[in-house]
Amino acid sequence: MDATTQPVANRTIADLPGPPSLPIVGSALQMDRNRMHAGLEQWAARYGEAYTFKLVSLRVVVVSNPEVVATVLRDRPDTFRRSSRLEQLSREFGFLGLFSASGETWRRQRPMVLAGLDPTHIKAFFPTLIEVTERFARHWGRAAAAGTAIDLQADLMRYTVDVTAALAFGEDINTIDAQQDQAIQQHLNHILPALFKRMFAPFPVWKYFPNKEDRAIPGHLQALQSAVRGFIARAARQLDEQPALRERPVNLIQAMLAARDRDNSGISEGDVSGNVLTMLLAGEDTTANTLAWLIWLLQRNPDALRRASEEAKAVLGGRTCARSIDELARLDYIEACAYEAMRLKPVAPLIGCEARKDAVVAGIEVPAGTLVICLMRPGALDAKNFEAPLQFDPQRWLEGAGAAAHSLGSSKRVVMPFGAGPRICPGRYLALAEIKMVAAMLLANFEIAEVSTPDGEEPQERLALTMYPVGLSMRLRAASSDDPAVTPP
Repeated sequence: MDATTQPVANRTIADLPGPPSLPIVGSALQMDRNRMHAGLEQWAARYGEAYTFKLVSLRVVVVSNPEVVATVLRDRPDTFRRSSRLEQLSREFGFLGLFSASGETWRRQRPMVLAGLDPTHIKAFFPTLIEVTERFARHWGRAAAAGTAIDLQADLMRYTVDVTAALAFGEDINTIDAQQDQAIQQHLNHILPALFKRMFAPFPVWKYFPNKEDRAIPGHLQALQSAVRGFIARAARQLDEQPALRERPVNLIQAMLAARDRDNSGISEGDVSGNVLTMLLAGEDTTANTLAWLIWLLQRNPDALRRASEEAKAVLGGRTCARSIDELARLDYIEACAYEAMRLKPVAPLIGCEARKDAVVAGIEVPAGTLVICLMRPGALDAKNFEAPLQFDPQRWLEGAGAAAHSLGSSKRVVMPFGAGPRICPGRYLALAEIKMVAAMLLANFEIAEVSTPDGEEPQERLALTMYPVGLSMRLRAASSDDPAVTPP
């Protein structure tokens, strides 16, 4: 049932438990912005599946029951929307795309973006995905030969930026081989943390007392917007030179421009540029962070690592990477490893939804304008939903597995790494393809010698819209040459 058809409310927000609140600031001083998700999860363990807190003048309701979370997510965009503050900040930053837009703007943009990210288009883009993955294998091969440590998250972000630019925009920007000061990535890395910081800041201090990072943001945005204008201009020339591309575009940006140019489309230049920049930002962080967590978890679980490596070598058959969507589809265990990594380490551990109108959530009366934060991980770590929930057990995601507490279908209703409902992530097919491509390439061609942090402890979780591991480095060795299934890159 959706939020509007739930039973009549039997509680108000005032009835909910929650942490202590101080005058003016509320609970803001108790929150570590870099680990907000962890703090909210701790409060959920203390106060239950629905609680409230105050952030200055903003009253927030937090829910963690998977059924309630799914109800809220599926009742978008009618009853709930993205946070109005996120939309405002995205507009100020110049990338109001499908991720942050709401209402009519979201409805106008959605068909344009979905048309370029469906499985049919991903299949057509596969040769380019192979090219970028082979380049990445050569890059890691050089690091393995030299015995040098790899900055895991930074390298994976280079890969995902290159894939996004190539598949969505037809651009080979090659940040994998670029020097750091030449890479578009250096600008991308500053934007999402700044957006997240401002979204949850009690006061807009950056407007009145900007620090060094705040003063640098306009320069990073200007560089990215200049790159986006270049992508758009080149795609527009391609459409002019080859009019047939308007009916059969070969990448996302061509599809968006063709949609913009149709009579009465209502799509503006800002819609196109906002989604180009959104694709670069969203495509970089989410997939790269999932891969980083996956590689770390595999290295910590030798049996899973061995089985995943055997599958990768068998499917790739001596080639550097998968050669088709059909081959990716045979990587069942690696896909199960990815879902298990997303269960334990979701890169979107919380999703904020603002009530567009009065609603009822879990029997709680939620007035219009209230921010409802959905916690995505507590249900996934609950023994009621998964046996041995803290254990990395990819087997639970395979059909017929006996380890799961419930059916595979039930598990997927609890773990929602790409969200749910009409606003489910449009890039999920591309993201899963990238995850399986990189994991299979790594496991078939290399041996993981080490994945660690500088202090040797578990990587700290840090939140900047997406949740990422801090300080992971990796050392590789070329796969054993006496293994006939492997040809080093």
